[in-house]
Amino acid sequence: MQFSQTPHEPTVLIERTFDFPRDVVFDAWTNPDLLARWFAPRGCTLRFARIDVRPGGGFHSCIHNPQFGDCWTIGVYREVVRPERLAFTLRIADANGNPVSSESQGHDRDWPEETLVSITFTERSGRTLVRLEQNVSEALARRTGAHPSWLQMLDALGEELARGAKH
Repeated sequence: MQFSQTPHEPTVLIERTFDFPRDVVFDAWTNPDLLARWFAPRGCTLRFARIDVRPGGGFHSCIHNPQFGDCWTIGVYREVVRPERLAFTLRIADANGNPVSSESQGHDRDWPEETLVSITFTERSGRTLVRLEQNVSEALARRTGAHPSWLQMLDALGEELARGAKH
């Protein structure tokens, strides 16, 4: 599958620094138990129907929003390079894991059927810079709530890492 975008249109790019070593932060993105604790917008929960974190492996997950109901997604891991980089596709699905159009699930008709999310992890003096990129227009991501959702999830990741450090 090819990913396209309008030339010169800024895409989603978010950077966040965490006060934890790179391998700890990377594990929070690849350990299904840890991932389920934080990888959903504020007030929502996440559960996996399946997850296989390896190149070519995939996931089928459901974000439950008490106000709007369930949002099922599927994806394929394109890259898993521990502890440096992750890349995965992301698209809307049904409860059985079949791809469906974003619009059919009540999402913005301009949202692409599939996006690519790439995350790099750079360690600096025991801290980790996470750089998240999604190949969708930043303006569209802000309009649809995807961009603020990423920010909320990264906040939750920081909270989860801090909880883990206290144990």
